[in-house]
Amino acid sequence: MIKAFLRRDASYQGVFFAGVRSTGVFCRIACPARMPRPEQLEFFATARDALFAGFRPCKRCHPIEPPESPPEWLRSLLAAVEKEPNSRWTDADIRAWRVHPDRVRRWFQKTHGMTFHAYARARRLGLALDRIRKGKSVLNAALDTGYDSISGFNEAFRNVLGANPRSIRGSTVVHIARVGSPLGPMIACASDRELCLLEFADRRMLPLQFKRVQRLLSCTFIPGTNPIIETLVKELAEYFDGRRQKFTVPLYTDGTPFQQTVWKQLRRIPHGETASYRDVAMAIGAPQSVRAVARANGDNRICIIVPCHRVIGSDGSLTGYGGGLWRKRRLLELEAGEG
Repeated sequence: MIKAFLRRDASYQGVFFAGVRSTGVFCRIACPARMPRPEQLEFFATARDALFAGFRPCKRCHPIEPPESPPEWLRSLLAAVEKEPNSRWTDADIRAWRVHPDRVRRWFQKTHGMTFHAYARARRLGLALDRIRKGKSVLNAALDTGYDSISGFNEAFRNVLGANPRSIRGSTVVHIARVGSPLGPMIACASDRELCLLEFADRRMLPLQFKRVQRLLSCTFIPGTNPIIETLVKELAEYFDGRRQKFTVPLYTDGTPFQQTVWKQLRRIPHGETASYRDVAMAIGAPQSVRAVARANGDNRICIIVPCHRVIGSDGSLTGYGGGLWRKRRLLELEAGEG
């Protein structure tokens, strides 16, 4: 944690917070404030823990605000991109919105791991892909989204999406987006019809889950959002606010018959309650399959909504959780009404 803080490693943003004893403030990991000495640091799993330890929020990195929400100075530019996603954005275009291109680039790199121009290109290519899937010719899709030549379009398509545009006509497109949460950034993946993955961004199993989704759906991943992800963001915010107990987002939970049986049972565990692995095994009529239940629990691709965090050991211990036991404890506290 000390190394991540001293490097201002944005990949740990939201995973933990750092309190500085000499100033009495706590910060996000990528805070631009002057760097303290390592011996002055104290670390917390949540902003709430830091507040109750007597630290106050930093006025530069605002650690109690949602980590992924765009700042006020950027919102008009982002709205313009969504209004004209086919445009080829230049630095001059960005300056026309009274923001400096370097400031925009730094925010996108820190928050999303890509530049603004890469984001804008991805939006254009996503729209082109959608047109091709709906039957438009590759040439017309390229021209509609602002490309001057088919060769330039094909090259950009291969560089970003890893395939020839003609080869993925009719394929399933899965949008992938970062979603902010009080417990750290999450990754959401959704087709036009269903949410197929929701994981914390730092989970080690995430690359394997991507491969599983790709294999199951034979899909192409593109950055961006869609109505399913927009609904998810709204409902997650309500959940963390204590105003939602059930989710309406449609889910894609394909797996082995046993896995699907376990995942369905997980969704039957009431909000605010827990069950042991043995309880789940008994409920699905497989009392000898406690270990298999634990494996299926760990293979769940849609955290929180398929509430694997509600499964605990027979002795009441939290046991394993892919997102980290501190997150499991916090989710159970939240659902128990402990703030």
